[in-house]
Parts: sequence; C-alpha cells; structure tokens
Amino acid sequence: MQVSIQPTGVLGRNITITLPTAEVAPRLKDEYEKIRQSARMAGFRKGKVPMDVIEKTYKPQVEADLAEKLIQESYFDAIGKEDIDPVTHPEVTDFKFNADGSFTYDATVEIRPVFTLAEYKGIELETPVITISDEEVAAEIERLRRELAALRDAGDRPAVEGDVVLIDFQGYFKGNPIKQIKNSDFSLELGSGKLEPELEQKLVGLKKGEEARHEINYPESNPNPFLNGKTIEFRINLKEVKERLLPEIDDEFAKDVSNTFNTLDDLKFSIRERRMQERLNQSESAVIDKMMETLLERHDFEVPKRLVDFEVRQMVKEAEERLKRLNVTPEAAGLDLKKFAENSQPMAVKRVRGDFILKKIAEVEEIKVDDADMERGFKRVGDQYRMSVKEVKEFFKSRDDLLPLMNELLNEKVLNFLKEAAVKKTAGTASEPPVEAAAATSAEKPAEDEQ
Repeated sequence: MQVSIQPTGVLGRNITITLPTAEVAPRLKDEYEKIRQSARMAGFRKGKVPMDVIEKTYKPQVEADLAEKLIQESYFDAIGKEDIDPVTHPEVTDFKFNADGSFTYDATVEIRPVFTLAEYKGIELETPVITISDEEVAAEIERLRRELAALRDAGDRPAVEGDVVLIDFQGYFKGNPIKQIKNSDFSLELGSGKLEPELEQKLVGLKKGEEARHEINYPESNPNPFLNGKTIEFRINLKEVKERLLPEIDDEFAKDVSNTFNTLDDLKFSIRERRMQERLNQSESAVIDKMMETLLERHDFEVPKRLVDFEVRQMVKEAEERLKRLNVTPEAAGLDLKKFAENSQPMAVKRVRGDFILKKIAEVEEIKVDDADMERGFKRVGDQYRMSVKEVKEFFKSRDDLLPLMNELLNEKVLNFLKEAAVKKTAGTASEPPVEAAAATSAEKPAEDEQ
C-alpha cells in the first residue's frame, strides 16, 4: 500500500491511497468470475459467457462494489500507518482501477486540532446571593388569581385593561387584505402584550360590536417578511368583552391552585421553593457560560469546518422543531433559514472549539465516564421522556447511539471539575481561592504544572 498526504488548509488532509496490483487484480478477476458462473445471456450457455463480454457488461457494477470493499478494508490501515487522527468520516472524492491492475482512491478528511492548554483552573466565578422577596411571591399569587378567575360577560360597558376580549382582525397593505395577517375568534387579555401595544390600546374604551382601525409603519428590520418595511392597516372587530371575577386570597384559593396545598402558607412556601430552584438553575447556567467564555478567550485555534457545518445544521434543525411545536412555519415566523444558518456560524465555531477544549482537559486530568455516570444519564433520559431505565437502555442499542450521551456526560464531569477548581466569590465580595490552590501557595509551589 502506498499512501501520500497533501495538506489542504490548517486541518484538511487529502489522502491518496494506492493498493498494489498483486492485491487488487486477483480480487477483480474473482468478482467477474462469480458473475460469469451465474450470468445468462442470449446466445451463450450458463457459465460459458466469454470473460470480455462479462467485463464489458458488468464493469461499472463490479468496480463500484469492489471499490467500496477495498476502501473500507484499507482506509483505517492507511491512516494508522501515517499516524493521522481524523475527526470526520472520509469523503472519498475519486477512485479508479488503473491499467496496471492497481487501485487508487482519494479521501479527504479533517484532523484533530493540536493546541496547548492554557490555564484552566482557578477561573474566577461570582456566586450571586439569591433572595425571593415577598413582592415576588405576591405577584405570582396575583397571576394565579387572575388565571383561576371566572369570566363573565361585561355587558355593554367599554372594555378596560385587564378585560378578556374576543376579536377578529385582518391586516391590509395598500387596501388589499394579507391572508397571513388574519385571525378569527382571537382571545386577548388587554394589556398582556399578545398584540402590538398600540393595537391593544385602541381596543380600550370600545364596546362589543364596535370596530377599531389603526396603521402601523414597520421598519425594514422587522423579521416578519409580511410586515418589514410596510405600512399595515389593521381592522379589528370586538366581538365580546368579559371581565374577571377574582377569587379571595385565602386557604380555599390555595386548594383551588392545587390539591397538594392545604393552606395559603403552603402555596407561598411552594412558590418560594420553585423560584429559588429557578434562580439556582439560572445561576448554574451563568457559571457554565462564564467558564466556557473564559476558556474560549484563552484558547484560539482552527476547528474542523465539517464539524462546524454539522453543528449549524443541528441549530437549524432545533429552530425548525421549536417552530413546529408551536405549529408555525419558518415563513410565518419571518425566519430566513439560510440567513439563520449564516448567523449561527460564530456560535457553532465556539461550540466545536469548546468541545475540543473540554476533551483536552478530560485527557490531561484523566476524567472518564464510568458505569455510575451512565446509569445517571439513563435515568435522566428516562425522566425526561417518561421511560424506564430498561427502555432507555434498549433504545441505545449500539455504541454509536450512545456516543452523544457519553459526550454530554463527559463534558458535564469536566465542567464540574472546573467549577470545583475555580476561584469563587459571593457577589460584591473579594475572591477566595479554592483550598488546594491556597495550600499550594502557602507551600510556595505553583498552583498547576505546565501542560
């Protein structure tokens, strides 16, 4: 086997692999012979078709099938021989059976970036002081109160902010109706912001059966293609006006919110507990963002383009799925998927580079995913999709299926390691080094060996 490598950019490699005649010619002959034994052609008995006729007739099929086998059998030996570490599957751009009986093919790959780890321990992290105010609890109770309030017809009185109205609306451009800007029996709480604020304000003071008209000049920057740069006239018919009958805030109200609450104090405690968990989750996300931001600032290296392209496709797919869950098309949401993909490139590069950094830290620190980590991962997936751990394990049938989950769990372990090794301070206070860093300083030793 002969292997030659041509760099294409920083990480691209074009690998030309040639298999010798002695290895290829007999196998090519065997493939034709197999066909000859079973081929039926007019004018010839079975198994007696001349080889030159077989070769002429079946050459494209035989060469394509054998080429696939030869590539699969030789590719990994070739990259192992040349000590190449590709991170993408090979893209076979050309192959041919040569006149001398040898076989040559070109494979394009991208290799793993080589970089030196900068300092990754001792990242300064600010831990916020989390408090849940009485005002927040009261605001949430008021929201639940409005949610549970019964609605009754407001009669002939004008609509006021806080009323729930039923409307039909239609948008017009230069006097012509736009079918994409239309809705019937649209329920709206005045002041909720579900419609343009100035449209909602136009409905305040109207009575059932009355109509409002209003023009809005939309800027070119508006993401909705049916609105951007246009002056749209809205015609809105007010069909119903309903007012809320707000319940008293007492123990009975708490029971109506959920049968798990016996008293109003139970409800308030639950609200505080839930808000506290939300803030803790937000704080944890902020910590991870800060760590990754710091790592990315300290490491700048090229990343494989094909991995970035894959990440962009995933981001586009996620955006489409979010819209699909809302029963909205990208066009109706004003989302240009091509432009979205272009704008997602910088974030995709950061994600790919961040993943390489975390994997490098895992390698240096010998952080690995063990069986206990996998069990926690299976349980988490099961809790998310309401599946048993056994069902989750059956879903992940092969190692290839497991790789995304294993990658996620490994990154989490590395991030937890970095968090433990960080310099933590409470918001508004001076930094305090982690215990191990303080001990190293007192012994007049560096906090970290050079990598």
